[in-house]
Amino acid sequence: MNTKSITDTKERKEKKRAARKAAPPKAKRAAGVDRGSQKRKVKKMVKGQRKR
Repeated sequence: MNTKSITDTKERKEKKRAARKAAPPKAKRAAGVDRGSQKRKVKKMVKGQRKR
């Protein structure tokens, strides 16, 4: 929802909350998908090392 035109903070918050409540529920995360800390970390490359 676009609330940029609303300048009053309280009014904007009310509109956003109403929109969030009216929105359909989000789908659950797929079974094999990890989140945040469970994700595999990307190893940092050492400076000056060639990629190939």
